[in-house]
Amino acid sequence: MGYVRRRVRASVDALEHLVGGLGTALLALGALIWLIVVAAACLVGVGLLLVPGALRMLRSVADRERARLSRWDGPLPEVGRSPVDRRTALRDPVVRRELGWVALHAVLGLGTGLLGLALPLYAAQDLTFPLWFRLLRPEDGAPGLVWWRIDGLPDAVLVGLVGVAWLVAAVVCGPALARVQARPGRWLLAPPPGVDLSLRVAELTATRAAALDAHAVELRRIERSLHDGTQNRLVAVNVLLGAARRAVRRDPTRADEILERAQDAAEQALGELRTVVRGILPPVLDDRGLAGALAGLAGGCAVPCRLTVDVPVRCAVAVEATAYFVVAEALTNVVRHSGAGAVDVAVRRERDRLLVTVSDDGHGDADEARGSGLTGIRRRVEAYDGRMTLTSPPGGPTRMHVELPCGS
Repeated sequence: MGYVRRRVRASVDALEHLVGGLGTALLALGALIWLIVVAAACLVGVGLLLVPGALRMLRSVADRERARLSRWDGPLPEVGRSPVDRRTALRDPVVRRELGWVALHAVLGLGTGLLGLALPLYAAQDLTFPLWFRLLRPEDGAPGLVWWRIDGLPDAVLVGLVGVAWLVAAVVCGPALARVQARPGRWLLAPPPGVDLSLRVAELTATRAAALDAHAVELRRIERSLHDGTQNRLVAVNVLLGAARRAVRRDPTRADEILERAQDAAEQALGELRTVVRGILPPVLDDRGLAGALAGLAGGCAVPCRLTVDVPVRCAVAVEATAYFVVAEALTNVVRHSGAGAVDVAVRRERDRLLVTVSDDGHGDADEARGSGLTGIRRRVEAYDGRMTLTSPPGGPTRMHVELPCGS
């Protein structure tokens, strides 16, 4: 059952990506036609003025495909925004790769998108045919690829069985079609090797700075917790023990009362130390795993929380800890700031990435600049080379999506 559920979910995701790829393929087809027109006009000298605009259009369509692919199977960096001179455009490796992509995607992307969309449509049409076949005349036959005459319910049920075959084909072939559709973009829209290396160096520099900032913030938080809580408790224990030592000779009854207060203060200090330790790396992750730890957070949330976890195997400890803190901080923000009546938390593993989504039905308008803890979440995620996307229009709903690399 779990395998079937994963296959259905993969096919639904593939259909979503095929439809998105079909949209960019139509844009690529329009761009290709316009580029051909501009190239033909350049032969007579009147198209040179149109070249910059055509190149900007090409870059815009390519960037839209980069953004689509980045949302699906890992980031695909955008290339530089510097304008390309029309006299040297064809010598630019990025422009040449984008020209190759627009030609491929206009044909391959359009074909795979139409095929991927046709499979579930044929399945829905044929599966429901026994419910509405009486609206057709027998001589009209069945719509689609069914060639036999429909004389009654048995013939209509046979069409429904064809719909089952279409459905199986959609589930089996959909993910493969989506990968074929995305392959030209992954191959041609990625930056050239040298550019990719420089972008990666810049990205690692930024994430290293974010990691150092997050580490400094975490150290300050631990120091503040120890100084304001545990240290004060231990000072109180020391004072009380000194008072009890002096009271032993004068008033043993009073000394017993003071020792009891010292014991209470020591227990409170131990409790605060456990809280600090849990803030560094929650022991519940080792004891119950990520699903159990998140269930504890959801159960303790003041806002009704629906939790869905689909992580069949354990991830690295650092990844699980990051996901735990993301959910904990997000739920804290929901309780304090959103005014929501319900919150949904979904955690699943997709290939080599752990995906965490937190959605609420609150009033929205969440802003990282207002110090609601979102900046800390982003720093922690980016320090682990992950990505965070926040959508929170005024009036809601608010949706936070986090992707964390977790290996293969």
